[in-house]
Parts: sequence; structure tokens; C-alpha cells
Amino acid sequence: MESLLIEIGTEEIPSGYIEPALDAFRNMLAECLRKERIACGEVAVYGTPRRLAVMAFDVAVRQEPFTTEVTGPPERVGYDENGRPTVAARKFAEKNGVSVSRLAVRETEKGRYLCIRKTDKGQKTVDILRRDMPGLILSIPFPRTMRWKDLAISFARPIHSVAALFGQRAFSFTIGDVKSGRNTFGHRFLAPGKIRLSHPGQYLQKLEEACVIADPVRRRALMVNEMERAAAGTGGRIVDDQALCDVVVNLVEYPEVVLGSFDVRFLGLPPEILITAMREHQRYFAVTDEGKKMLPHFIAVSNNRAKNMDVVVSGYERVLAARLEDARFFYESDRKVPLDRMVEKLKDVVFQADLGSVWDKTQRIRRFCKYLADAACLEETDARLLDRAACLCKADLVSQVVIEFPKLQGVIGRIYAEKSGEDPVVASAIEAHYRPVHSGGVLPETMIGGLLSIADKLDSLCGCFHTGLIPTGASDPYALRRQAIGLTQIARENDLDVSLAETVRFGLGLFEAPAEKPRETIEQEILGFLKNRMAHMLEEESVPRDLAAAVLAVSADNVADVWSRARAFARMKDMPDFQSLAVAFKRVVNIIRKADPAETRDGVVDPGFFEHSAETRLYEAFERVEQAVNRHLGNRDAQSAFSEIASIREPVDRFFDDVMVMADDEALRKNRLALLRRISQLFARLADFSRVST
Repeated sequence: MESLLIEIGTEEIPSGYIEPALDAFRNMLAECLRKERIACGEVAVYGTPRRLAVMAFDVAVRQEPFTTEVTGPPERVGYDENGRPTVAARKFAEKNGVSVSRLAVRETEKGRYLCIRKTDKGQKTVDILRRDMPGLILSIPFPRTMRWKDLAISFARPIHSVAALFGQRAFSFTIGDVKSGRNTFGHRFLAPGKIRLSHPGQYLQKLEEACVIADPVRRRALMVNEMERAAAGTGGRIVDDQALCDVVVNLVEYPEVVLGSFDVRFLGLPPEILITAMREHQRYFAVTDEGKKMLPHFIAVSNNRAKNMDVVVSGYERVLAARLEDARFFYESDRKVPLDRMVEKLKDVVFQADLGSVWDKTQRIRRFCKYLADAACLEETDARLLDRAACLCKADLVSQVVIEFPKLQGVIGRIYAEKSGEDPVVASAIEAHYRPVHSGGVLPETMIGGLLSIADKLDSLCGCFHTGLIPTGASDPYALRRQAIGLTQIARENDLDVSLAETVRFGLGLFEAPAEKPRETIEQEILGFLKNRMAHMLEEESVPRDLAAAVLAVSADNVADVWSRARAFARMKDMPDFQSLAVAFKRVVNIIRKADPAETRDGVVDPGFFEHSAETRLYEAFERVEQAVNRHLGNRDAQSAFSEIASIREPVDRFFDDVMVMADDEALRKNRLALLRRISQLFARLADFSRVST
């Protein structure tokens, strides 16, 4: 067993490319070794802006042997009556490159056949790697690639070197005009020389001696520790920003942390603007005191250690001062413009060519909010606050601060609303209506913020589907999938008792321009789109796929109801006798589906036609359970409703044991089918049991 190292030395790769590329590199190498029958242990990856590396441990020096068996003609055809090989046997042996003496006979289901057992002893691992590495490296995925010189290959950035070692042996292959070897290179400025590696075990240590921390986990830990130490020197702490750490750690090979300061007059800006100006433009970390109040300091991470670091700090401070001066100018200019005037400016901002301006979208959101306020039975005061929030929710899109820092949309709207004396509930809703901003993100904390967010997202869904902008494959330019998931999460968390079908129908009615499809078709497409998102979300929350499908097949019109039924059904599946319960209920549903609808249409059950006690017992149990289920569902208690449903299993089993449903007597048959139809209709209020896997 040996260790394997492959390092690709490049020009500076964009920070966001590195981690996904390393994950893909590791998985591709592991899969390559597996397919080639080469045993290996752990596979680790290392990376910096100038290198991507993978190291596999305990790699076998050659492929595992592999034996195959090739079947030939029947024995009676391969040998004559004297046991001598026939032409057929000789041709079979010749075709497979063996002598006739190597032929064997194997007993099969069809009789005795000639066969040949061929053992592949396997190639050396180095030979396999030499052949496969160029294609594997060039298959590493990147958002964008580039070509250089007159070469026919492409990569994230030009490749300058490749190190390839298997144990103490360097093996060679060529990528473009670069031939692999045993050399790597140190830090571009601090130790730019060539480093010769004797074996993979030297890799990390030799690079660190050359001012390169190749392990991103270790590099991050060193960087964060130094930043925390520098911040502590000011009596403060760095603002927690894991996403910025992810970016910065892949911008440097040897993190050199520096502490800088800025003029205290900039502390008059809202903290969100200060933090964003440092983060977005300069990749600086903000510093706050224990009470989370901004301090006039920042922390930057350099990829170089200058002789006089004071000069470096001065340069960082000078650049930041200019950025903050711009931000202050934008903020003060915005404060001179009333929010209602900003709303008017939205008439000049296009939302989408076929859907009008952002002002048009705002007016639709206001009408949507009025509809949702009525549906949710909001009090008149809250309804007025919701309308005001809807009116102002997009105003900050024309502010100079948001134009400079787009990620502050909503946040700036909330700040400007607070500064303008708007109700705190309105200000909070303006920021919250963009939530959740990412998967697992924070949801709106108030009902008004939640309804405004749902109105905004549903308007985008209805508008885009109305104009044919439906997500396909990976293409989703208006983030409709994320918006559908977001509105579903908000409706679920707020236990919103609103019909999706009626709401979507209302939303589509807000668009006057004719669509290419009938409105009913578009409505069903949107509801199907939302239903699919719910199915994925339920699976992510550990609801089995068949149970999610069973619940959604009944109804996906009320989000809170869907989750209530799905969770109750999932708990029901943990019951010891769930399998027999599901089988019995599926049998009821399947019989009704296969029966002639004319025989069960009226669904009237006449106890006078009962011949068996099992019929009477089932009917009495059904009437009791039906009343209880109606009561529980009226109280939105799906758990108790499912418990009541489960109690009918034993009478159902006894009914099928003792009663012939499809009796020859038409009156008896129709009565029994009517009873089963009533039961299946009761089931259908909770889940489609025919979709449950048993």
C-alpha cells in the first residue's frame, strides 16, 4: 500500500470555485480507483488559490485480480461421441485466446455447456493513473473555464505545474504543455522557489516551510484565531460572518492578519451599511464591543508579510475611508427623499418586460395583501399596517445605498421606515418580506411580515407562470423554486388557514394581459409546482416518500393541513401493526376503484340488507369513527383523526374474512360496495392509502 498525491498548480483560482472543485476532485478520484478495482483508504483534499491537491492513503499497488467466465456452445456440440473437441470447441477456444485444453464444462439451467475461466491479474496502479489522470483533472467542474496559449484544453485558470507521486515514485503524464513530476512551488512572494518532494508525506510540511498552509481547515483555524486575538486587543470581537470566512480563507495561502481603524464619524452610519461596505468591497471583518456596538476598527487578512506592515495597514485604511465616505454620501442623500417619493420612482424601474414596473408589482402586492388579510381574518388595524408595509416594501430599490449595496434591499427599507417615523411593525415587515433569503434562513417573525412575504412571492409565481417563465431544469432566473419553498414555510409556521387554489386564482386575476394558455391551465401548473415543492420539503423532514405522496394526493390546498396530516401519518407508521392496517385500507380503496361507479354512486347504505354480523359491526364502527374524525378535523387535530381511523382496522379485516363483497345478488353487492365507498371517502379526507408501500 502506498500514498498517492496529485497537485495541480495554477494561476489564482476564484475563491468560490475552490471548495466545490476539491469535493469533485476527491469524489472523482475515489470513483476512478473503485471502478479500476484499486483498493484505497481515506482520500483527503487540500487547496489554496494557486493549487488543488488530492491525497489518497493506503492505495493498492495494482488492481485486484478479476476472474470472468465465458460460456460457449453446449457440451454435445463441443465434443463428439468419442469426447474429442469439435470445430465449434476449437473456434470457441481460438476466439478467446486459449488452448482447447483450457476448456471446461459447466452445469447450467439449460444443460451442460463449455466455458472458459479467464483471470485478469490486474495492471499496476501507476499505469492506470498515468492513463486516467489527464482526463480526470480536466473533468473537474467549474462555473466558468478558460483557455490559454494555443492549447485545446480548458481549466478554471492556466495550469503551470502538476505534481504526481505514488509512494516515492513520480509518474509522468501531460496536460496541455505541462508534464507531471515531483515538484511543487511555495508562496508566490514569500518563498517562490521550486520544492522537490520525495514522497506524498512531505507535502504539507514542505509547503508550510515555504509559507503555504495547504490544508484549508488548518488555514481557517489559524486565520480565525489570529483575527480573534487582534479584535481582543481593541476590547472587542469580530462580527460573526462564516460566509466571509469561507471566501477569505481561499483568497490567501498564508494568512497575515492586520488590524486597522477608521474615523469615528463614520459610526453615525447604520451598522448594516458599515459592515456591508467593509464586507462586500474590501473583504474586511467588522469589530464590535460586547454589547454588539460598532467599534472604529476592522480586521483584514493579507496574503503577504511586508517588512513594514504599518504601510500595509495604512493602505487598507485609506481605501476603506474612501468607501465609507461614498456610503455616507449615499445615505445622507437618500434621507432627503421621502419614502412615498421613492415609491413613485418605482414606476421607472422595470420588474419584467411583460409584467410591468416594480410600481405595478407593488400595487398587485397591495391587492394580494388585502385578499390575504381578509382570508386570515386580520383586525382592521393590522390590515392597515399590512397595506402600508406593502406600499413601501420596494421603495428602497431606488435608494442610492441599495443601488451600491444590493444585498441591503429590505434592510435599508426597514431603516429608512424607522427613521421616517413609520410604525415599527411596518418597518419590520419591509425587511422580513424578503425572507427566507436562503435555504434554512430566518422566516418573518410577525404575521404581517409573513403575509407580505407570501403576497410578494405569490405575485412573482403567478406573474412568471402567466407569461410562460416557468423553471426548467437548472434554469430558474426568478428563483421561483426558492420563493415557492419560502411561502410554503411561512404558511406552515404561521398555521395559515388559506386555500392555495383560491389564492392563486385571485393572483392570476390581477394580470390583465392575455396569456398563451387558459387561466385554469396556468392555475393547475402553479398548484402542481407548489405541490412538488411540498413533496421535497416533507421528504427533507424525514416523512417517507410514500406517506408524503399519500397525503398530498388527497389535498395540497392548505399548507398547514398538509403538514398536520403528514406528521400524524408518519407517527402512525411507527405503530406495530401499521403494515396490516395499510393492507386492509388499501384493499378497501382498490375494490372501490375497480368497481362499477354506477353500483356505488349514491353511497346509501341500508342496514336492512346486512346478512352477516361483520357487516353490522363494521357499519356501527364506521358511524362512530366518522363522527369522531369530523370532530377532530374540525378542530384541526389530524393526529386524533388518524388514531380514530386506525381503530376501524379490526372490523374491516373481519368484514373481508366473513363477507363476499361482489355477491351475485345485485342489492347485496351494491349495499356492500356503498359501505366500502363511505369508508374509502372517510380515508380520503386524510390520505390515499393506495399509495402506501406495503
